[in-house]
Amino acid sequence: MTDIWSFLLQTLTASGTAVLLLALKALFRDKLSPRWQFAVWGVLALVLIFPAGTGGRYALVNWPYAVELLKSVMTGEFGSLTQVTVPVPIPQKVRLDSWEDWLFLLYTAGVVFCLLRYLVSYTRLRLALRKKLPGKDAAVLETADRFGLHACPAIEVDGLPSAFICGVFRPVLALPAGEPADEKMLLHELLHLKYKDVLWGLLICLFRCIHWCNPLLWYCADLAGNDLESLCDQRVLERLIGEDRRDYGRILLSMADEKYARMPGTSSMANGGKNIRRRIEAIARFKRYPAGMAPVSVCVILSLTVPLLLGAKAQALEENHSFFPDTPAAIMVSARSVRCTTYAGALDAYAKALLKEYIPYRAMCAPLEEQNALMDAFRREDGSWEWKNSGLPGMTRMDSGYKIYNLTPVETDAYEGLLALELWEPPEGETATKYRCWLAVQTVRAEKQDGRWVVLPQEDFWTAESEWGSLQIIGGHEENLPAWEYQAETEDFALKCRWQTTAYVDSFRVNQNFMFTSTDFDCSPLPSGTFTSTSCQELFAYYTGTPENMDRYTHIAVSCCACREEEPRPEQSVPYIGDGSGSSTSGESWGSKPLENGWESPVFLSGGGGGGYETAPDRPGYYAADLYLNGILDAELTLLPVERRPVR
Repeated sequence: MTDIWSFLLQTLTASGTAVLLLALKALFRDKLSPRWQFAVWGVLALVLIFPAGTGGRYALVNWPYAVELLKSVMTGEFGSLTQVTVPVPIPQKVRLDSWEDWLFLLYTAGVVFCLLRYLVSYTRLRLALRKKLPGKDAAVLETADRFGLHACPAIEVDGLPSAFICGVFRPVLALPAGEPADEKMLLHELLHLKYKDVLWGLLICLFRCIHWCNPLLWYCADLAGNDLESLCDQRVLERLIGEDRRDYGRILLSMADEKYARMPGTSSMANGGKNIRRRIEAIARFKRYPAGMAPVSVCVILSLTVPLLLGAKAQALEENHSFFPDTPAAIMVSARSVRCTTYAGALDAYAKALLKEYIPYRAMCAPLEEQNALMDAFRREDGSWEWKNSGLPGMTRMDSGYKIYNLTPVETDAYEGLLALELWEPPEGETATKYRCWLAVQTVRAEKQDGRWVVLPQEDFWTAESEWGSLQIIGGHEENLPAWEYQAETEDFALKCRWQTTAYVDSFRVNQNFMFTSTDFDCSPLPSGTFTSTSCQELFAYYTGTPENMDRYTHIAVSCCACREEEPRPEQSVPYIGDGSGSSTSGESWGSKPLENGWESPVFLSGGGGGGYETAPDRPGYYAADLYLNGILDAELTLLPVERRPVR
């Protein structure tokens, strides 16, 4: 926690968990034994230990949205995003140029004050324990041997109201001077020693200090300490029989310690007199808990832990904000607080922002430094929310979706590719061609910034005419968009292979009834989406010899396969000599063509590819190819890339 907003996010997340736990503990009060009543607090401890909003996941309530909205309303700032990196306050460089800095400084000072207060109290207690008298080691050892427990040094202290364990690494058992050592009292403290209850008390004390200004969490800390004492009572009763059990309640009355109640570093943290009655009532219920509740208790705790720790994935921003105020500030805050957790999700949000011309979708995947400018564009006087300055050369066809070509990793956590959107009409000055469509194309880059994926346009939009009638049905190579090219030459021929990939987050929905079936494109962003990717390769033979020698060739065949750069050149299978072609999803292909009189160059030999990838497929390092002319092996070739980057 580095500012007051990150503390607010952490403490609100913990408070939501605490409210749920309190309700469930009240519901199962007489059903769960003290062992499970205390174990339930482990769920809250885990929520307090893990930074809130880890991985863009929320627990119970969309707390990041609430915090972001409050921050934006109070400060007018939209270019930041509240994050909790660690669950403890870590002051940054002191600026103190805003009321938020002063408030965080006050909060941090409160944490330090609480820690020092507890430290001073513990130090004074240790000094008081130095004024010790000879302890009752014999009685302590006898009790430990009888119940199979480990003992620790015992001391007697004048004026001590009750016995307790003090210390974690070198514990001592402090006993009231001049009073007889009751076996049940010694057993209680030795069980505290066995189960490291002093350490649990220190953890509770630490949470008190970090969340000192949250009364709900202080209340929960008190209850957790009380449940720890009830658990120790349960363990004592499990070792006693008959009259000793009934007498244990009387012993509790003598163990009340208002002077050192909840002292950190000791087992007296919940021995205050006001808690004794509740503990005696719990003793009366000993062994009256329903049979078979242990498995039920485990299920209850697991059912709480999973949703509270893992939370829910970030949800797509809906245009119908039924749960949020329908104001520009609230909508933009909701968009900013939804993190794109995958690069596919960020590119999906960017593409759909362009298709809908809706600024909040862009805010989901825009860098934080652009958020204020987006807010200014969104909050216009006419109340319109469309994105009029998106840079598109025309209106896009939303029902055709989008595709990203040649998506390639360029750095760690960075990808680049060509975003293609279908236009309703040709650009100005161009004409429509039957069975073809026009595309708006832009190079985009997705990279990870501050734990969220963002999209950075690398150029202005340009247009290209597709060889297909619709972007939605493009299933193979798009000849008018860049592709990776590989080439090798012989005396009279040059072999060229074009390799191209496409990627998109599948948002098409099939609507079917008894009469017809239709397909719609859902424009709601999927911030944690994954890509459906395909690859396609096409192999051509270009004649480079003299025209008079063309008639010498009556047949051409090629067998080739894609290889990684570090792989040795593999052996090729002999292609079918005739008229045909084929390919496999592993990058192997072959083509065989008769060359009739008057044949023309280039000769298309084969095409195909694979699909179903969730990540961008690896680009081949080279292609190994065998060239057959007139049915005879003419050359063994290695096709090397001639373009390292797909450019226009």
